Amino acid sequence: MWGKLKKEWEACNNGEMQSPIDMSHERVRIIQKPDKRHYKLCNATVKNRGHDISLQWHGDAGSVLINGTNYPLQQAHWHSPSEHTVNGRRYDMEMHMVHLNENATNKIVVIGVLYKIGKPDRFLSKLIRNISSMIDKKDEVKNAGMIDPREIKIGSRKYYRYMGSLTVPPCTEGVIWTIKKKVRTVSRAQVKMLREAVHDYAERNGRPLQPKNKRQIYLMAPDDTA
Repeated sequence: MWGKLKKEWEACNNGEMQSPIDMSHERVRIIQKPDKRHYKLCNATVKNRGHDISLQWHGDAGSVLINGTNYPLQQAHWHSPSEHTVNGRRYDMEMHMVHLNENATNKIVVIGVLYKIGKPDRFLSKLIRNISSMIDKKDEVKNAGMIDPREIKIGSRKYYRYMGSLTVPPCTEGVIWTIKKKVRTVSRAQVKMLREAVHDYAERNGRPLQPKNKRQIYLMAPDDTA
């Protein structure tokens, strides 16, 4: 119903390249041109946005280089369960690292990491004190100090790539999506904490799957194996 609430949200209903989607192997094309990530230690804050918890970097936290264009890292946030699925399987959590270059043709790059229940995620463990102190406090902001994005365990060099959209209004299209193939682990308590902290009525904050509409999905496999 997002597209019917505001005119500027029309893409949520009418867009042809909406996210999330399912990564089905039968439609994947193999590519071998890896992205380059150069992240840096940078001051950050944790914010309760009411629908999710966001880690926001202030200053130069580094960037990702895609097709010759640098996209500076802006923030990271978490969805549970995962928004994207792989061959129909939905995982327990998904983290999005959002990058922005206002001067690029496609201005937004999002790196997605999937998680299943298992051992606690070390990076989230460092933030848990800040997160637990802002339960039901919408727009609450806590200083997280110097946070190194390189401590986020992203996984192997293999990833899926497709063109999509933001998964929240205004559902802007032209987003370059990178979904890491390796699935990380997170504890059930960590997932529960992220959901309990936000001030909403929902047990979930993941958007349903959207139509692929004949979009091509690529799999980056540097060692010639998928």
